[in-house]
Amino acid sequence: MTAVEIRNLTKKFNQLVACDNLNLKIEKGEIIGIIGPDGAGKTTFLRLLAGLLKPSSGSIMLEGIEVAKNPQKIKEFIGYMPQHFSLYGDLNVSENLKFFADLYGVPSDKFKERKKELLRFSGLSPFEDRLARNLSGGMQKKLVLACNLFHTPDILLLDEPTTGVDPLSRKELWDLLFQINSRGTTLLITTPYMDEAQRCHKISFMYEGRILSYNSPQSLIEERKEETIELIAEHRGVRRLLGKLPGLKSIYPFGETLHLIFESGIGAEKITKEFLKKERIQIHSLKRITPSFEDAFLALIEEQVMERTQKKFS
Repeated sequence: MTAVEIRNLTKKFNQLVACDNLNLKIEKGEIIGIIGPDGAGKTTFLRLLAGLLKPSSGSIMLEGIEVAKNPQKIKEFIGYMPQHFSLYGDLNVSENLKFFADLYGVPSDKFKERKKELLRFSGLSPFEDRLARNLSGGMQKKLVLACNLFHTPDILLLDEPTTGVDPLSRKELWDLLFQINSRGTTLLITTPYMDEAQRCHKISFMYEGRILSYNSPQSLIEERKEETIELIAEHRGVRRLLGKLPGLKSIYPFGETLHLIFESGIGAEKITKEFLKKERIQIHSLKRITPSFEDAFLALIEEQVMERTQKKFS
């Protein structure tokens, strides 16, 4: 069953197009990762889904309800965790939970039982009386998550929920998210971390307000039919020189190496070796590799940059 359906969604801020004609269908119970560089439109997209912004055009249907026409109605079944969410630092854990329970209209006779469940679920039971400002970053994130779960949302929107916390807290937060998902909740998560994105059922790559690709992590890798070359060469201007290679679609740094993406079937390894020999550039390592998930992401972005550059000078 469909949990979210987005049709021709566009959001403009004066001349800036933050979301550009987005179309997406999300099934119930899926974990959807939304990744892209800064300014890609990810946060604006989530705020549109949460009913905090109105679309310039197009529509969003959540659980069969059009968000723009029923912003209050959708609050009954969504939870929204902004990237820069501020807890009430001068309230303790229990008091913060009570505040949000009242905000979501949780009946007083159900509050104690639900609070106990959420404290146990989030691992915050021993810290019930601690002020929110005195919690670690990871604990604060868990408390924000617990606050958003009081009304048992069908859809949970999370904007970079693990940013700014240590690796152990990241793991613990993801363990909680998987538990939430196992109960049938649909999750939409923006993240800057490639390893987190790969844990999602599907990934939406966003760039300059557009969705470039939408599929499972493995399918996104398999979609890349090009030849990928990993190169280490001793020459300061090698990246610029390699831009002259025939069939080269994109090139980008990857750690201490360069990754070159070529059209499929052109013999990229041989072409690159011959070119570098002609240019008298010393090769330390050159080999064809299987692209990673991060390669798929970086190649998509680099292709967009190259395409824009070509249009500019054509």
